[in-house]
Amino acid sequence: MNAHTAPGIQDSDICEAGLGFYADVLKGRTPAEECPECLTRLGLLRRGADGGLVAIPPGLAAIGLVRPLEAAIDARQHALDSVRRSINRAEQVYRDTYRNDGVQAARVITGEEIISTTLSLAVESCQEELLTAQPGGGRPRELLEKALASDVAALRRGVRQRTIYQHTVRTHSPTLFYVEKISEAGAEVRTLDTVFDRLIVCDRRIAFVPDPGTRRSQTALAVEHPGLIRYLVSVFEDAWERATPLDCPPGAHRPPLLADETRRAVLQLMVNGYTDEAIAGRLGMSVRTVANHVRKASEVFNSRSRAQLAYLIAKAGALDEGLDTAVRAPEEPDSRVVRTC
Repeated sequence: MNAHTAPGIQDSDICEAGLGFYADVLKGRTPAEECPECLTRLGLLRRGADGGLVAIPPGLAAIGLVRPLEAAIDARQHALDSVRRSINRAEQVYRDTYRNDGVQAARVITGEEIISTTLSLAVESCQEELLTAQPGGGRPRELLEKALASDVAALRRGVRQRTIYQHTVRTHSPTLFYVEKISEAGAEVRTLDTVFDRLIVCDRRIAFVPDPGTRRSQTALAVEHPGLIRYLVSVFEDAWERATPLDCPPGAHRPPLLADETRRAVLQLMVNGYTDEAIAGRLGMSVRTVANHVRKASEVFNSRSRAQLAYLIAKAGALDEGLDTAVRAPEEPDSRVVRTC
């Protein structure tokens, strides 16, 4: 069914002149001006046998407009459900064939659009459990908005969803809004200082990971070998146990633990010889933030070089005993409260 088979499907607005004209006809008066098109398009006025205008009750007029639209929506929904069922059955045969014949443990997915579509279909077909690990700090707002609808739909189907982010998302408003909404729907979210890599596991039957040898957005691997999936799930479970729950109650503020753990992670990587750029990449924060942490630590320990700072931190055992009083993040004076969860 298209726009030409149902009147009013393209433009169903009624104008002010039409409302006044309709009221006059209901009162038995026939206005001198021409009948507004919107009234005939909506079926509110019709020509009687004598050629005069007859006012039709809105509820009766709606039947002729709404029922065809509802029927079209029902037909499209039925077709969509049928396609999903068929694709899911074919996908099951596809996976079982590769699994049983041992043809391949993983297949390569190339192209950002194809990767996005494949992931969306996998999430939509997920029935029991969805595990995700998302490194790199806060995600772009548009990606979060796109993911929110499909994730909430999966949760409402009874899918258990667990997600691991890095600590830095605790100060990223778009991610916090997304986390709040999926948490309300039943999802569980935790954070770590570092996350091993991006990972999506659907029903422990198929997993998606980036190809480490290429650009992350351009190539991904769909892992379908049961042994490899068990390994990836065990890596996720280990990280999950070490992660800190991310709860978003109204009016919550940044816990002191967040800043302390972030500083500890920055300085630990610095002591291990990582550059600011490498630290930023691993912790999902900006290079400037990393440099601020290192600079503040240098001021506290009165060091004149990066090597000396690493030596003094190790000698003082600051990373073992805690940094809460030894090094305070430069962007967080004691008197300042930062809104997050």
